[in-house]
Amino acid sequence: MQAAAQQPDASQIMNKSRDQSITGSLNATVVLTITEKGGSTRNRTISMMTKSYAEGLEKRIIRFIEPADVRGTSMLVFDNKNTADEMWIYLPALKKTRRIVTSEKGKSFMSSEFSNADMSSPSVSDFTHRHFEKSGSNNQWIIESIPVNEDKAEEYGFSKKISYISMDKDQVLKMEFYNFDNVLFKVIEIKSIFPLSDGKYMVKDMVASNLNTNRKSEILFTKINEGEHIEDSNFTIQNLER
Repeated sequence: MQAAAQQPDASQIMNKSRDQSITGSLNATVVLTITEKGGSTRNRTISMMTKSYAEGLEKRIIRFIEPADVRGTSMLVFDNKNTADEMWIYLPALKKTRRIVTSEKGKSFMSSEFSNADMSSPSVSDFTHRHFEKSGSNNQWIIESIPVNEDKAEEYGFSKKISYISMDKDQVLKMEFYNFDNVLFKVIEIKSIFPLSDGKYMVKDMVASNLNTNRKSEILFTKINEGEHIEDSNFTIQNLER
């Protein structure tokens, strides 16, 4: 294990990891599978388009294609590096777009075990980061991230997160989330990654497990088209409602 004095700053590791997963421009088909405690499953098919901008900004539009009861539901995400992320959702039944307020970030994303906040990369500055025990051994950094204040904790819906990050590739391998009683309640595991042409990567397959309900949700990218020209006009409220 590396001595603490030799360990790089925990915030720098989190920043580097975030930068590694900023994806450039791509579109993809995504399958969200929700598995109930008893083993029954529901599938949702999603199309996703992403484009990167200067200063670490990433814009993303997510549209539900199948099944019919969620078709047309769309989400627009402005994933900011140093300021609060901005999110909007369009609900076709109401023919209405509304902003997802900060207090809803910790809420479930489309009835899955993922939260709305899991659909973006949270600002590193929203947390205090430090090396956790055994960080620096077995080729992984283990970083504890605690929201900087109670408002941020409420916003994200957890009291602390522990991230396991590969030392050689700066890739997140696993994240553990603790509730306000400091009890582990959710784990997100990265099952596979998709290498991008610029040396960066994106998560291809991840599973969120809720330890309280025994439900699991998996997000699997099936078709990934990288480096396509994507118009800025895709990332507007008007386009969300099309």
